[in-house]
Amino acid sequence: MRVAKVWIEHPVLQLDQVYSYDALQLPAEKGKRVIVDFNGRQIVGFVDEVAEVEDPAKTLAKGRPLKPILAVLDENALITPELFDLAKWMAKDTLSPVISCFQAMLPSKLKPKSSNQKIKMEQIAVYVADHPHLTPRQKEVLDWLKQQGPTGLSLWRKQSPAITRTLEKLGCVRLDSRTVKASVPQAAQAEAFLPLNADQQRVVHEIETSSKAVMLLHGVTGSGKTEVYLHLARQVLNQGKQVLILVPEISLTPQMVARVKGRFPTEVAIYHSALNNQQKYEQYCRVFEKQASIVVGTRSAVFMPFDHLGLIILDEEHDSSYKQDSLPQYHCRDIAIHRAQYFGCKVILGSATPSLESYARALKGVYGLTELKERVNRQLPVCTVVDMKNQSRSQSGILSDELKQKIAERLDRKEQVILLLNRRGYSPLIKCGQCGETLQCPHCDVALSYHKSINKMKCHLCGSEYPLITVCPKCGSRTFAAPGYGTQKLEEEVARLFPQARILRMDADTTSRKQAHQTLLEQFGHHEADILVGTQMIAKGLDYPQVTLVGILNADAGTARPDFRSVEMTFDLIMQAAGRSGRSSTPGEVIIQAFDPNHFAVAAGSQQDYSGFFYQEMQYRHLGGYPPYTYLIALTFSDSHPERPKQSAQWFAQALRQTDAFKVLGPSDLFKLQDRYRSRLVLKSKNLDQMKAVLSQVLEEYRSQRAQAHLSIDVNPLILD
Repeated sequence: MRVAKVWIEHPVLQLDQVYSYDALQLPAEKGKRVIVDFNGRQIVGFVDEVAEVEDPAKTLAKGRPLKPILAVLDENALITPELFDLAKWMAKDTLSPVISCFQAMLPSKLKPKSSNQKIKMEQIAVYVADHPHLTPRQKEVLDWLKQQGPTGLSLWRKQSPAITRTLEKLGCVRLDSRTVKASVPQAAQAEAFLPLNADQQRVVHEIETSSKAVMLLHGVTGSGKTEVYLHLARQVLNQGKQVLILVPEISLTPQMVARVKGRFPTEVAIYHSALNNQQKYEQYCRVFEKQASIVVGTRSAVFMPFDHLGLIILDEEHDSSYKQDSLPQYHCRDIAIHRAQYFGCKVILGSATPSLESYARALKGVYGLTELKERVNRQLPVCTVVDMKNQSRSQSGILSDELKQKIAERLDRKEQVILLLNRRGYSPLIKCGQCGETLQCPHCDVALSYHKSINKMKCHLCGSEYPLITVCPKCGSRTFAAPGYGTQKLEEEVARLFPQARILRMDADTTSRKQAHQTLLEQFGHHEADILVGTQMIAKGLDYPQVTLVGILNADAGTARPDFRSVEMTFDLIMQAAGRSGRSSTPGEVIIQAFDPNHFAVAAGSQQDYSGFFYQEMQYRHLGGYPPYTYLIALTFSDSHPERPKQSAQWFAQALRQTDAFKVLGPSDLFKLQDRYRSRLVLKSKNLDQMKAVLSQVLEEYRSQRAQAHLSIDVNPLILD
């Protein structure tokens, strides 16, 4: 008898074990999705292994015969053996259910969920055999198909509707179906590789000859890191291996794709969240079927089904977008390094502002370190910090006099400007002008933002929208104020001050439509706009020769966040945004507006001084006992009942405090999110493996109990606000 061990994704229970099913009648194999009966419900599962069992007594479940597998959904196993092992490792590393790791790896149409999506199919014509009594024209059409191979029905019919049908009746051709294939780009003339300067050549040589499996490429903005990536990729492709290039955000994908496709026209697969489900499935299959040698994509592209990987590149490796914020909460860097160990290839971590953890590991010799300390054009932009406390009260308070003057100069010279404000919407809150009551989201404990473009209030956490209120619910006043400003208000102010300027806005509101990122960036790249206003998505990676001025507004706002990484993220944003200016032959300028211009993150960012910032921030991290000096694990309990998260957190804290091997901080109450109350514990220690081992034991007992709050585990969290 054949018995299949199946991972189950139950819609309610957090299961992390395999269940046995009778696989005698169906071709169940490791890595295939199957439909099984679980407690009277038909659920999609994932086959872990299939074994022959000779003793029928061993096939009993609680004294009853095993239930049979109801259906097998896949013709071929979806996950390679390497990815299968990766999922098991990932589950242990992130303390997540194994089934959730399989889910994270697959495009939506292949995920082992009960809401199984259909894959687009197409009819095809397939050559079967010759026939002795064909006319010359019939033979010509059949020979065409024989040479062409399996062909889409519409193209087959174009040869001759009558003849093609006759050939089918004669048995020379059969009609079949197959999944829709991704369109392969037509071969184009590859662009020439740019010659590397002496610094870039040195970096390539250091990477190739280093014994370190992970190399940190620390290069200032505009130093030519992308050209280094492309030269390394070419050498790996020439060895018959595959290359993975990761970028943190969709906004960076179009430019990277354009550069990679320019050098390697027919070998590139694209994978990011802006693709629809069918497109993701098609790109996944291109890699699975070895039709693409290079993948360019965002975080989830790290799971593409490679079989001969030779190089992994994480561009902007410091970016928080590389961390998954839902189950399983993995970091893309960790997955890349683990896969590279399997394939025996190198990982390149590139950034002008490396994460403190990565730079510390490089200084300690865990990673290799190579640096590009100068721009290709040998000139960094001139930065000026403006103290907004000293600005005239009669002004709007959005743009300083210095920034307005510099914008006017650029418009006169037909150059381009980028204005960064890391806050979307028109105003971050609406408050009563009489009693000061701030209008809050009823589902989340946060203020509602005003979006003038739709004349609604919006929650930036759950996405709920509400009509603009006219009466204060607390005092009945009809007077309201909308203090502060976001990108919509900034755009409006810039349009008022510079009516002749063509302005584009790039934030989460203007990029929600498909291809919106690429469209906006192409418009700006073709100089169809003079000023680009946007949030952090325009702060990094973008390379436009005509941009000679960058304005950073509310530059120090991020330092007010109650999170140990807030200062690092503020510095990164300033330095990265400043790096968009003056990347060509024309000198660049940066105006940084801040209310605390003497803050060391602002000062170091304005001077493009990563090293100075690193050593000062590391002193604070050491004093506070924060990463990279320690490891953290965050446990967040959530429930619709207000008391249950706190009770569960207290039970968990008491169980963990049976050992004094690490610190247990909390529980602390967090703000309500999407109608769920939350409480959090934070574990802190220098021994991550020990924390995981103890936590796994307590977790097993916790999950066996009923009426407990939902638990989310984040190993090495990036944000703790």
